Amino acid sequence: MRTTAQHLAAGLVSVALLGAGLACDRGNLPSAPSGSKAASTSAGFDRTSASDQKFRWDIISVNFATSTASAGGIASSSDNDGSKITLTGSGTFGPNGENDVTGGGTWVKSGTSTGSGTYKVTGLVRFELAPGTFPLTTDLIGNKADARAGLAFLRIRYSDGSRGVLAVSCHIAGTPNAVFEGVTVSKGFVDFCNREAPAPGVDANRTAFHVLSQEED
Repeated sequence: MRTTAQHLAAGLVSVALLGAGLACDRGNLPSAPSGSKAASTSAGFDRTSASDQKFRWDIISVNFATSTASAGGIASSSDNDGSKITLTGSGTFGPNGENDVTGGGTWVKSGTSTGSGTYKVTGLVRFELAPGTFPLTTDLIGNKADARAGLAFLRIRYSDGSRGVLAVSCHIAGTPNAVFEGVTVSKGFVDFCNREAPAPGVDANRTAFHVLSQEED
């Protein structure tokens, strides 16, 4: 029969083992994306500056003949069975809480099931700035000096009542290659997680962020 001291010793060993196991689990958690690490260490780049600013986001259209960016483009992504959703969209988000948002756009779904309609942005989940320089000659959306790269997650509500999260990712000149260009989006329980990459000379699957001045708020 074990003594009280033996029971206590066994208990302490069990607690120690449990603590070690939890420490191992925490050690195996995924690290931050490499793009975030690069962004935080790039010379002259301060991603914390986004916390008190208002931004505009756009799925953009590009005129390659004139090297001009404008609003009103399209971007697509596909789900696990290859069905595709194509979006237009623009809007704003700001520093005054997760509901400091405007905007939305249209959606068209093709594949195993079809549909179309509009969507509205209902909240900001998170926005992270990334380094980069606007590469086009003319910016009809805003001042090209105010263009930014980054990644935004926006909660959206579709016109058919379903909900989702829209990821808008912008990669411009000098942005780390870990950052993709384009969008992904979920709709209900389906994740259109396979973004359609932009192709040279094709006006689709491009995005932009712009810092807004106080006059534009």
